[in-house]
Amino acid sequence: MTTVAELPAGFADKVLSAQSTFRSVMDAMARPGSVQRITAAAGMPAGVMRGSAAIALTLFDHDTPIWLDAAMSATSDVAKWLKFHTSAPVIADSSIASFALIGEANDLPSLDRFAFGSNEYPDRSTTLILQVDSLAQGPTFELRGPGIDGAALLQAMIRPRDLFERLSVNETLFPRGIDVVLVHDDRIVAIPRSTRLVASGA
Repeated sequence: MTTVAELPAGFADKVLSAQSTFRSVMDAMARPGSVQRITAAAGMPAGVMRGSAAIALTLFDHDTPIWLDAAMSATSDVAKWLKFHTSAPVIADSSIASFALIGEANDLPSLDRFAFGSNEYPDRSTTLILQVDSLAQGPTFELRGPGIDGAALLQAMIRPRDLFERLSVNETLFPRGIDVVLVHDDRIVAIPRSTRLVASGA
């Protein structure tokens, strides 16, 4: 069992690292489908990629309930690390989570297990932080929507393979819906609820 003293460190420079990571996340959200790099260095527990760790240290706090999938919950280390560095409550009920940290994307639950927000408060939805196999190679996805000039082409190895089909529910729910941040190592791509898949290929 890992003790608090044995937990990986967080940011070496909390303020500058959080500011840098926040800018990267905002740039990713403003330009859906574009690959952004997380430059801030952070310690991380096993199974958590560098980008996911930095996002957690930047966006999670005592007011943001976090849901962990089975891969992230395989040991208590991830939950301990999150609680120690962010004070975010780790909860069992995914339907009230502000963020869901997904380590094994093939086991992503049905999206109706998460919060879609309400028409009055669409921001009270779950943001999925989904670790993927690559954001540089794999099938090509053509995306359109606000923040995209014409179309954006994303080449990535994403699981589950039907992720974009699942996210099509956002079209009928808008302004409610699910936002997704794809993470591979220190690279991230945002898929806001307003982004639509136009086509995909090999």
